[in-house]
Amino acid sequence: MKFSCLQENLKHGLFVVSHLTGKNQNLPILGNVLIEVSQGEIKLVSTNLEIGVSCFVRGKVEIEGSFTVDAKILSDYINLLPNQKVDVEMVNNSLVINCGSYNTKIKGQSSEDYPLIPTVEKSNFCKISIPELKKAFNQVVFAVSTNETRAELTGVFFNFINNKELVIVATDSYRLAERKITLIESNIESSSLIVPAKTVQEVVRIMAGTKDDVGEIGEVEIYVFENQILFTHGSTEVISRLIEGQYPDYRQIIPNNHKTVAITDISQMVRAVKSSALFAKTGINDINLDFPKNNGKIVVSSASGQTGENIVEIIADVEGEDNFVVVNYRYLLDGLGNIGGEKVKICLVDGNTPCLVKSTESDDYLYVVMPIKQ
Repeated sequence: MKFSCLQENLKHGLFVVSHLTGKNQNLPILGNVLIEVSQGEIKLVSTNLEIGVSCFVRGKVEIEGSFTVDAKILSDYINLLPNQKVDVEMVNNSLVINCGSYNTKIKGQSSEDYPLIPTVEKSNFCKISIPELKKAFNQVVFAVSTNETRAELTGVFFNFINNKELVIVATDSYRLAERKITLIESNIESSSLIVPAKTVQEVVRIMAGTKDDVGEIGEVEIYVFENQILFTHGSTEVISRLIEGQYPDYRQIIPNNHKTVAITDISQMVRAVKSSALFAKTGINDINLDFPKNNGKIVVSSASGQTGENIVEIIADVEGEDNFVVVNYRYLLDGLGNIGGEKVKICLVDGNTPCLVKSTESDDYLYVVMPIKQ
């Protein structure tokens, strides 16, 4: 195996794939990155057995072949090289790298021992703009559960509707986030599946960090086949297993009717919640939201026997009945931080039912916080 490419291109490719690698006592080779050189192409691959990431690197191929080396050492070393041509060659179970005055030899391992990355049949697919997908993933992925006892809640629920729309949902049973995405193109009529949160986070990371390849413009293609999902754009592919199981009927907990609706400025609400959070009870994180009828205000308060108490009144347009709810301030802040826009709409039935938080500018996103019952 022998090839050459620019340091910048190799650095970018290693950024894309090396994040998945790590120490694995049962299969140490998972800490390596696989370099495949064939048919005039240079391909970098990594996997943790659940997710696989590959990236093609532009360069000149002289001798085809494949080899694996420690991903961290290779990535760290390439990052330190000057932005010049890098010559790479496999010699006696080592990777010999030359760039300007830098010369090194990194010991590696045969590619024969590297796990095979599954392939996905590219038939069922949809296209989504990168900014839209990136924003949508960020708006829901934080709400997934970290409790492995209910595996289906550790993933993001994808619901494809009539070749036109993708609805993604995440919940940990304490709060829920739902985002609707309009598809640019799709042949997936109606289908639902659960994608691991780590896969969603990996796609977001790659999109956020690779401006030239998977950056702020362009489209991502999503392919679904049996128990696998594939995200692809340009030279980068992310393939992942799906989570088996039945996602709960989350629509049941979203209130359809409301007795009280309040609209206020998001920045004012965030400031009021954060100030009251300083006096919330440790471990409970409780703050009170009061909606006095015809008062034009939301009262945010908290009290603790150890630290004291706090009351903040913020101007709001409140319609409906007097109402009151106690919520976890951390969960509420997560929702307020992801709504977007300047105004927030808070809808409430009573203090024992979920609190619905939405933007006044769009119906594409909603967030539900379960109450802390007194």
